[in-house]
Amino acid sequence: MTIEVRELIATDYDSWLVLWNGYLDFYSENLPEGLTDLSWQRIINPEFNLHGLGAFEDGNLLGIVHFNFQNSTISVNGFVLLEDLFVSSAARGKGVGRKLIDAVKARAQAAGCSRLYWDTDRTNETARRLYDTYVQEAGKVQYRLKLL
Repeated sequence: MTIEVRELIATDYDSWLVLWNGYLDFYSENLPEGLTDLSWQRIINPEFNLHGLGAFEDGNLLGIVHFNFQNSTISVNGFVLLEDLFVSSAARGKGVGRKLIDAVKARAQAAGCSRLYWDTDRTNETARRLYDTYVQEAGKVQYRLKLL
């Protein structure tokens, strides 16, 4: 399996949407109307701080990752938040997720960032098996205060 990881571009939309909807279904997310399109426009806009990469094999999109750069009071060049990672069910276990994480890691290192971080549900055992090969969970507890 030869996997190419590259920036997502406008013509990737239809393939991206299939995986994005799979991600939303996995996390039981129901987004307000228009938010998916807004997110896509942000991902492909080089002026916006939301980036998307895709893992492709023979032109077929197998997985996606979204990330952004964050300023920090404790780091000169900040951190990178890996926000969303999703691999098609047919491609799981074939190294696609690792390739996507490694591509984000390379971009974070190139920017001089001091940390790459992400979170997942405690029950997401499949993903956690991969994540644990990078680093053990940070032991942080996340609080979410809904504002809208």
